[in-house]
Amino acid sequence: MPNKLTGGIMRWCLLFALCRCSILSGNHAPVADLVIKNAKVVTIDKEHPRAQAIAFKGETIIAVTSDESIERHFKEGVSRMIDAEGRLVVPGFNDAHIHFSFIDPDYIDLRYITDSSIITAKVREAVARAKPGELIRGGRWEHEMFVDKQWPTKELIDPVAPDNPVVLSRADGHSVLVNSYIIRNSGITRDTPDPFGGEIQKDPATGEPTGIFKERAKGLLKYGQKPVHRTAEEQRERLMRGWQAAFDQAAQNGVTSIQLPPGGDFDIYQKFKDMGKLTLRIYAGGPLTADKQKLRLYDELQEKYPRDGDWIRFGYIKGFIDGTLGSGTALFFEPYIDAPEKTGLPQMPYEKFEKMVVALDKAGFQIGIHAIGDRANHWTLNAYEKAQQLNGNRDSRHRIEHAQVLHSDDIPRFATLGVIASMQPTHCITDKRFAEKRIGRQRCKGAYAWQRLLDAEARIAFGTDYPVEPISPLEGLYAAVTRKDRAGEPGDGWFPDQKLSMEKAIELYTLGSAYAEFMEYRKGMIKEGYLGDVVIFDEDLMTIPHDRIMSAKVDYTIVGGKVVYKREGAE
Repeated sequence: MPNKLTGGIMRWCLLFALCRCSILSGNHAPVADLVIKNAKVVTIDKEHPRAQAIAFKGETIIAVTSDESIERHFKEGVSRMIDAEGRLVVPGFNDAHIHFSFIDPDYIDLRYITDSSIITAKVREAVARAKPGELIRGGRWEHEMFVDKQWPTKELIDPVAPDNPVVLSRADGHSVLVNSYIIRNSGITRDTPDPFGGEIQKDPATGEPTGIFKERAKGLLKYGQKPVHRTAEEQRERLMRGWQAAFDQAAQNGVTSIQLPPGGDFDIYQKFKDMGKLTLRIYAGGPLTADKQKLRLYDELQEKYPRDGDWIRFGYIKGFIDGTLGSGTALFFEPYIDAPEKTGLPQMPYEKFEKMVVALDKAGFQIGIHAIGDRANHWTLNAYEKAQQLNGNRDSRHRIEHAQVLHSDDIPRFATLGVIASMQPTHCITDKRFAEKRIGRQRCKGAYAWQRLLDAEARIAFGTDYPVEPISPLEGLYAAVTRKDRAGEPGDGWFPDQKLSMEKAIELYTLGSAYAEFMEYRKGMIKEGYLGDVVIFDEDLMTIPHDRIMSAKVDYTIVGGKVVYKREGAE
């Protein structure tokens, strides 16, 4: 009897304590620094998919709830309140594949031009501002958008730039157009052979270089530019101004996290963080290599910027196994329809590639391989499979960057091997204009196969490949839900069975990307305890007509519970 009584008392004491804690927590809820209420919150949290209000304290979300319940976290004079007035709130966008760097004010932007003569005009203007011998850079042209759909040649720029090196990158960055100044300085003639994995495009009538250099042939170029004399202070000011413009551009588009292939500038990121001006989270890695000295540097960077950090983290090791569909250098099993003598350009022999993948996997690195063509993707999956066989299975989260054209037999292997398809939906609506011309309709059934990958239970992370494509996530969302060109062509879209719902597209751009960088347990959802990264739109992307998606505006971008961008005129 005494034992039963004691047990009963203990149970009642425990119940009383729990009730008291519950009451106290209700009366003494933590006061938020920032509260958003009266919103349509799409959380991407399957357990709690919708809400009306969010509370932030420090960098963290402390409540995702109703308008009524959020009031207990608000205190006049302490908390900032944003009344969303019914607007859409989603997690901050995480660009899983972006080439992010400072914005060069002198760069010639040739995106979306349809008349190749504009190249001549733009270069003429740049030469007028430059000194003789000064390098002139530009690009983002796409010859498939030209009226004649022909590759541009050096004759477009030679007459207006006889004394300056000029290099203009194709939109995909895998081919460049240069002028005769650079060709001469590089010692390249009609007799120069193509390097492995590269092509010097030559005039079929004369055999002379046209000015187009593809893939590894770009490594032959020597610009011979004369240095621009700036003081150290001027150089620093220009660099910081250009980086600030880049961070501002990301914030204006609702991008709160980025994942960079090689080329990350850790010193710059740290400098902005130390100044309190870092407005996005960064996961940056290095190039695929077997060099022991570089691998030691990677180890040091991993230690300095560990995976459990929230702002600057050392990321995946990236390599290339082929080129691009637009440049005709992506690696396929079968020849190109419009170039039957070609199947693409492997960037290294398979045996060397596999050896590097196995070694890096054994060292514990996450690997991401650029693969566009079906054979390139097959090779990459084979190398990852070999690494598992030799090193054992672990949560490596290896990636294929782009995964654009897949053989049907390889689609299930992504889930089986735990490989992430890091894809860019805007590539679909850009490349579909010429994809069937390049590889035929049958192979295109495996192109940008988002739904087929999801049906096979594969993981997908969305990004942009900026500056190859615009940085705006809205263009990617539009592409994912329509598979139509940006002008809004009639019909159901290109291979419409692969279209996604808006909510799924947002998920792949947030939670999907967070998973790709081992962060799904603290970002990618609007959830209590997660990092406070959210975006407020002026339009409801879930319900508006598709032709209004790309014209929607970001009203607020919030990173770590702080407003880092507010659109002029937004309330």
